[in-house]
Amino acid sequence: MTRLADYFVLVGYDVDKRGSSDGQGRILQRFPEKDWEDNPFPQGIELFCQPSGWQLFTERQPPTFFVAVLTDINSERHYCACFTFWEAVEDSQPQKSLSGEDDEDSGVIQPAQMFAPKSLVLVSQLDHTEVFRNCLGLIYTVHLEGLKVPLETLIGNLLTCFIPIAGGSQMYDSTVCSFNLVPQNLACDWLLGCFQPGLDEKEESLRTITLGAGDRQVIQTPINDSLPVSGCSVALLFRQLGIINVLYLFCAALTEHKILFLSSSYQRLSDACRALLAIMFPLKYCFTYIPILPGKLLEVLCTPTPFIIGVSSFFRSETQELLDVIIADLDGGTVTIPECIHISLLPDPLLHQTQTVLSMILDPELEVADHAFPPSAMQPSSLKIQDKEIRAVFLWLFAQLFQGHRWCLHVIRIHPEPVIRFHKAAFLGQRALTEDDFLMKVLDGMAFSGFVSERGPSYRTIDLFDELIATEVERIRLEEGNPHKVMKHVKQLAEQLFKNENPYPTVAMHKVQRPTEGSHLRLHQTTFPHLDEVTVQLFIDHAAAKQKNEIPAVKSEKKCMVPSGPPPDTIIDSNVLANSARRLEVVRNCITYIFENKTVEAKKLLPAVLRALKGRAARQCLTQELNLHVQQNRAVLDDQQFDYIIRMLNCALQDCSHMDEHGIAAALLPLVTAFCRKLGAGVTQFAYSCVQDHSVWTNMQFWEAMFYSDVQNHIRALYLDGNENEKHSQEHESVPEDKSALEIASEQWRQWPMLSKDKQQELIQKEESTVFSQAIHYANRMSYLLLPLDTSKNRLLRSAGLGDFESVSNSYVTNSIAGSMAESYDTESGFEDAESSDVANSVVRFINRFVDKVCTESGVTSEHLKAVHLMIPDIVQMHIETLDAVHRESKRLPAIQKPKLLRPALLVGEELVMEGLRVYLISDGRDEATGGVMGGPPLLPAEGAIFLTTYRLIFRGTPTDPLVGEKVVIRSFPIASLTKEKKISVSVQMDQFIQEGLQLRSCTFQLMKIAFDEEVASDLAEVFKKHLHKLRYPQHVNGTFAFTVGQSFKLVVEHKHKEKNQSLKTLSKNFVKNAKRTMSRQHVTRKKYTPPTWENRSSLQSEVDEDDISVSEEVDQSSLTLSSTIKSSDRQTMSNVVERACCRDYQRLGLGTLSNSLTRSKHEPFRISTINRMYAVCRSYPGLLIVPQSIPDSTIQRISRCYRQNRFPVVCWRNSRTKAVLLRSAGLHGKGVVGFFKSPNAPTAGPSQADSTSLEQEKYLQAIINSMPSYSDAGGRNTLSGFTSAHMSSSDSSDKQRQPKIGALMKQVMGSKEELPGTFSRGGKWGSIRGSGLMSSYSPDIGTRLAGKDTSSPQTNGGPSEAHFVQQQRAYLYIIGDKSQLKGTKQDPLQQWEVVPIEVFDLRHVKTSFKKLMKACIPSSTSTDPNMTYYRCLEESDWLCLIHKVLQVSVLVVGLLDSGSSVMVSLEDGWDISTQVVSLVQLLSDPYYRTMDGFRLLVEKEWLSFGHRFSHRGAQTLASQSSGFTPVFLQFLDCVHQIHLQFPMEFEFSQYYLKFLAYHYVSNRFRTFLLDSDYERIELGVMYEEKGERKSQQVYKSVWDYIDRLNKKTPIFFNYMFAPEDGEVLKPYSFISNLKVWDFYTNETLSEGPSYDWELVHGRQEQMDESDRQDTSAPKSQRKIIWPCYDNRSKVEPDAITKLFQEMQSLEMELGQVSEKWKDMWDKIKATQRTESKLESRHSLSSSLLMSSNLSHHRRSQGMYVKETRVGSSLSLSMDSESSVTATPSSGMGRGQQSTSTLYSQFQTSESENRSFEGILYKKGALLKPWKPRWFVLDKTKHQLRYYDARQDKDCKGVIDLAEVESVIQGTPTMGAPKNIDEKAFFDLKTTKRFYNFCAQDSQNAQLWMDSIQSCLSDA
Repeated sequence: MTRLADYFVLVGYDVDKRGSSDGQGRILQRFPEKDWEDNPFPQGIELFCQPSGWQLFTERQPPTFFVAVLTDINSERHYCACFTFWEAVEDSQPQKSLSGEDDEDSGVIQPAQMFAPKSLVLVSQLDHTEVFRNCLGLIYTVHLEGLKVPLETLIGNLLTCFIPIAGGSQMYDSTVCSFNLVPQNLACDWLLGCFQPGLDEKEESLRTITLGAGDRQVIQTPINDSLPVSGCSVALLFRQLGIINVLYLFCAALTEHKILFLSSSYQRLSDACRALLAIMFPLKYCFTYIPILPGKLLEVLCTPTPFIIGVSSFFRSETQELLDVIIADLDGGTVTIPECIHISLLPDPLLHQTQTVLSMILDPELEVADHAFPPSAMQPSSLKIQDKEIRAVFLWLFAQLFQGHRWCLHVIRIHPEPVIRFHKAAFLGQRALTEDDFLMKVLDGMAFSGFVSERGPSYRTIDLFDELIATEVERIRLEEGNPHKVMKHVKQLAEQLFKNENPYPTVAMHKVQRPTEGSHLRLHQTTFPHLDEVTVQLFIDHAAAKQKNEIPAVKSEKKCMVPSGPPPDTIIDSNVLANSARRLEVVRNCITYIFENKTVEAKKLLPAVLRALKGRAARQCLTQELNLHVQQNRAVLDDQQFDYIIRMLNCALQDCSHMDEHGIAAALLPLVTAFCRKLGAGVTQFAYSCVQDHSVWTNMQFWEAMFYSDVQNHIRALYLDGNENEKHSQEHESVPEDKSALEIASEQWRQWPMLSKDKQQELIQKEESTVFSQAIHYANRMSYLLLPLDTSKNRLLRSAGLGDFESVSNSYVTNSIAGSMAESYDTESGFEDAESSDVANSVVRFINRFVDKVCTESGVTSEHLKAVHLMIPDIVQMHIETLDAVHRESKRLPAIQKPKLLRPALLVGEELVMEGLRVYLISDGRDEATGGVMGGPPLLPAEGAIFLTTYRLIFRGTPTDPLVGEKVVIRSFPIASLTKEKKISVSVQMDQFIQEGLQLRSCTFQLMKIAFDEEVASDLAEVFKKHLHKLRYPQHVNGTFAFTVGQSFKLVVEHKHKEKNQSLKTLSKNFVKNAKRTMSRQHVTRKKYTPPTWENRSSLQSEVDEDDISVSEEVDQSSLTLSSTIKSSDRQTMSNVVERACCRDYQRLGLGTLSNSLTRSKHEPFRISTINRMYAVCRSYPGLLIVPQSIPDSTIQRISRCYRQNRFPVVCWRNSRTKAVLLRSAGLHGKGVVGFFKSPNAPTAGPSQADSTSLEQEKYLQAIINSMPSYSDAGGRNTLSGFTSAHMSSSDSSDKQRQPKIGALMKQVMGSKEELPGTFSRGGKWGSIRGSGLMSSYSPDIGTRLAGKDTSSPQTNGGPSEAHFVQQQRAYLYIIGDKSQLKGTKQDPLQQWEVVPIEVFDLRHVKTSFKKLMKACIPSSTSTDPNMTYYRCLEESDWLCLIHKVLQVSVLVVGLLDSGSSVMVSLEDGWDISTQVVSLVQLLSDPYYRTMDGFRLLVEKEWLSFGHRFSHRGAQTLASQSSGFTPVFLQFLDCVHQIHLQFPMEFEFSQYYLKFLAYHYVSNRFRTFLLDSDYERIELGVMYEEKGERKSQQVYKSVWDYIDRLNKKTPIFFNYMFAPEDGEVLKPYSFISNLKVWDFYTNETLSEGPSYDWELVHGRQEQMDESDRQDTSAPKSQRKIIWPCYDNRSKVEPDAITKLFQEMQSLEMELGQVSEKWKDMWDKIKATQRTESKLESRHSLSSSLLMSSNLSHHRRSQGMYVKETRVGSSLSLSMDSESSVTATPSSGMGRGQQSTSTLYSQFQTSESENRSFEGILYKKGALLKPWKPRWFVLDKTKHQLRYYDARQDKDCKGVIDLAEVESVIQGTPTMGAPKNIDEKAFFDLKTTKRFYNFCAQDSQNAQLWMDSIQSCLSDA
């Protein structure tokens, strides 16, 4: 029984404080005046009566009612029912007690009458809103209507009304009490009678309350008070906000977010808050709960804790600034969730089901809305019923969420108070919801811990939720997918909820008087009277006295044992995590083999077992099997058994999360302290020392759950053993018949009140000592698993590397994880505090924390707790001493099975970023390493470690196949070349279990598929990936290895005086260009240039100043000046610029002068312009440019705007013979195309800027044409109009002879309507450059001067047929442009330049092609698909097609230049394809660029200075990551490689040189290929260095310096076959059939990794050689086995010349001589050979074996030769570049000198033939012809007998095919035979065609010839 109302309070407006800014309320009267002992008076009621503030109104407001909730310090809620009405406050009567206010001083005119609020407040612990409304309304009605009932009576009756808290409808009938009717002397007795309960049952069930004013009310208390009472509030909330919004609020409340309701109605705020709490049942909200918050307390909203608060909409603006509060607007129906808040929603199937059922309740018509004949009556239930249905849905929802939760409760203490803990991890694991964010947060929340405390005990009264969990779970599971069945269940639950709230729904006898309508507006109303405190107190005192005398009415609680419901295992679908029975069988068999010592069988099964242990069922099976063996006393193992068991334990543990949701770690904990092995006398190593490296052991929650589980088992055993009659009392293990701990606890709680005090005390002590002993046991257990085996190292989990320590178990190495829990450790950085570096201290602290927590919760006495704390340091110390002995013995174990990690050799300046991670290198699609088609041993998979350095990613290890032997496998690539990283799952049969894999692809054509070993933690793998990504994509180019390499080394700067004529070696180590160079070639004439002084440059400067046109439309002028780098004077800058590669090359070519005025020298057609010295015109061009002498700089600025990126045409090379020039530029802007090529005679609308620019462009081109001698010779004038047809006819006859084939080539490049005979023009991907577009879109004039009619004479280089020219005159300038850019342009027949539109490929095409090429050359996996073969993939990549196109265009341009026409390459932006073409043209045309110095100069000039975007195309930084890798430079190198293959004697450098550049241009080891232009290099300060700075001897910044240094040491970059022809122009075949796939893409050397970091490979080789030399005792076989893809064949099996060099070196070393430099030696031999060749006859061949040994190739190494009979020639094979070719001009040739490209094809050197036998024989001629001596050659290879006029002759006079020979017989002399020769010297040869007569020198010689021919015949 409890009071209906605790306090009645009268609150009014505080008139005394009326003048202040905010009005205030004050309590006028309260009853009772003294606080109740059990219920103190709540403070601050006056604030809650007017939440929006106390204020006066000019009009009287209608009365209001709402219920506010106040929470006291004990978390008890008080319901304050506030009834407010308004009373007049008169200004004219300040003396009156209630309206005393003085406004006379204020200047504001107040209205005559104001109305102040007054509140009647009822404070109660019960929430009966309607009863309170009726009672306060009745008091107000009695006052207003002036009824004859004293207000004191009503209030006295109200405060003395007692009702039960629960138990159904209790109606208390009190006779009407009124002082008017009762004599004063009988008043007390009368009052006593009012409260006497009736004894009749029917009367009891229908009691009512009355306040004595003729009223009557029924109070229905709920049957079960644990269920909340909601009325209609839940249904209203859903109507106001909608389903989704309320579900969001529901989840937010459960996951502890802040929720704020807004409404203009206070009562709605209360209802909404009540509703939210109601749907959270059975969880109780335990944070701040204020349904109505007064405005004065709004700062409460800034509290950091969660809350549910309601605020009037009046304060909406104040709530806008709350960033972490979810705001629900009840009036607007919206819920606003801030961006920073993430609300975890219900798990998915549940969420959807809940929404569906709620929708069926709130909108039943939705389901049938589409029906043609919807049912007639589909109305939703009434609001009260709907309210209960919604609540039933949430009950059903919680039953699903919490099903099986009682099986995860741990009973820790039964007496004196129950202590119960929930095993969260086990619950989530059994429900398979470990990943569910919502449930995790709910289980961690305060509400759930309250739920466990309240509902955990198993002996208590049960309610609807307990019944639902116990009996209905199975039904819920079966009905899950059927919404109608769910709905039926929900309606049943709703009925129970409704009945609980309304036990007698039919009883509604409310009779309460209300005031008449509008009565509150009456003009004359009396103020609420002052009540008589004595009278009211009399009522209260009488009631208290009577209550004291009565026996307290105690409601009997029906306590019983709470059923637990079905266990969670039966709920979960068994297929979810089930493993096949076969796998479990494998696990069992393997364990059996281990314990039976069948090692070989166990080893076979182990990999399968380790894979199977990924599954939960297999892990559980493992724990059960091992447990059985422990019980059978088989825990002491030998080394091999111990090793296998440890590996299985580690494998099982590594997949457990830190929570151990499946209880695997919990089950293994007893086992790891049982399994052991004997190490020595009295030393035993337990398994726990080898399984420490798992996060679960560092998780405090795991240890707590384990501890509580064990305590529960012991408590259960305590009570089972205590009962002698209990069956199975001696067994501690659970058997199904046994009672669970909860059942035992329930029985104990039931018996507890009946036990004696002594017995109770005894049980309490027993339980407490049980917990205490377990605490000590766990302190031991924890020290076992937290202390590392080697405690001296003090390693922390995060700072220790994996792989730098010895094994403790022959297989698995553990880390100390104790450090990771140390509170004072700086765990972020991994460094230890100086004071607490001892592992023991950290472990002690961790155990202390654990013990503190569990003992406090379990009620251990403080004495016992202190005792445990004192023991812990001793326990840890004892264990450390034990471990020291174990550690000492474990060091004596035999060598571990896992291979030792081999550390890689590093470059100077290269540092390890991460220690090696143990991994497996898995084989990819290349089958050479696996012993595939080519045979050889399976080198892969290999076991080793992956090392991440600042420069490379290196794998170093050994093959897993034991038959391969001790071979080291190395695979590495530079980090900067990484193009793709991909996670893979590896399923390869191997000895170890694999965790996860990575596939890393590099653009150096390398692929690493690695699988991390089991010992590599997944977080370490993540760290590895993060480091890799950070190194691959630095923020800025400064972060690349080339820049960071030297930082740890101090560079010593020495000043060195330079000689004036120092040989010019570019120190372009990316800091430098400061030395001048004298060219070594005599034919180059150069002048010494002195830069002009800029002070005297007046006329040039004035032009620049006058030019007011902006330089570029894209870039702002102000941003074009160098910001900080060019700080030196202009003179210094210019001298640096002059030293650049461009300028040196211009000087070599004799191009241009540095003129400082406009008066140009007449004889110099070109000049070096300095307009771009500050990179203001074009940022991507060099500072000095070659332009026509006649063009001023101001014109250049204007012209540059017409070209993309401002890259206007500049000269980059000049043909020394024809003086034709090669120009490069970008393509034109779209708007400039038409203006550029429009006819000069076309009428113009008037002078405009566009026209003038166009005219200037034409002048520019004309100036280039004027520079050509052929144009000047033709008598042309420098104007366009002077170009007449007469000039067309004049031509140099020699040029005519030099210009064959170009027309057809042009036709092929451009594409034409008719196919050309002889053109390799197959359709499809392997076709020519020609696109599918026809010429129709162009003017027929375009290219007609080049593409004429075809003739059938074949062309030398495999191109199309030779063409005769339609017109006599070719164009003087050809512009190679992009077809798509030039559409619609017309060619003017009078112009002397001609546009050649070609189709160029897109860079995206290059990128895609390269990706496909990589996949073809290094496939990630072997494919059985016939469409995925190597050649098919290669074809689909289109790579060779792109090479073909580039070569084809280049050959065309070479031909044009060679024929005397200038060419301008004007494609794309001028820095990709243009650069490729221009570079190749120069390489083909000028032999200088085919030397090492020249090639370097070419790359520096055309690629670096002219701004190829190396950084951007190579995706070198984070900014360019998205653009991807585009190998434009690699494509160029591939083209050079193709030319090198075809002309092996024309290049000074070797193929290795090209591969070296291809590797290092992406490696970022050198700075050479970083950044996008000279401008950027100067900006960064890497272009020049101060004079005198000496380069570091160890770290090379420039690839060229490195090559120079290496070239001095070794001839690796030198081509021994280098024997160039002077002035040779190369024209390679470009058809795809002639192209070869570069072996750079396919070759690899696993023995040493890439050979391009020479120190690494060379250094390692020297070490190996030394080790070989030391071991000289045993005789060694000379035989070497060379394995494919493993050995470096060129090193193991060097070519003849290299071998000779090596022998010379070793001989010099043996003789103790100083080793001579190879180049000096080579030059000496060359000189000797040259002398020898001069002594011999002009037509004799050099007999020097050394020189000819490697020259056995043809001059052009192609299998196809076209014989041209017009020219006969012989070749001297001297290596001297001065050697000349004797040409015999024939009638068709106009010049004396013949290009050797034709000579390549017309003869074969005699060395190249396979001469089996040769000599002089006399041969009888045909009929009537005499005998003649001939030089005969028998060629076994070609199966021929050839004869020549003389030995030296190259032209074969005849061939006898041995296949046609029928017999060789002894002959007889015939007429005309030689005299004086033995008859036996004659022999005859009979063929199918004729009879040959031969005569040898003697009979012996004849016999030799016959035998040789006979042997040839028999071999065939």
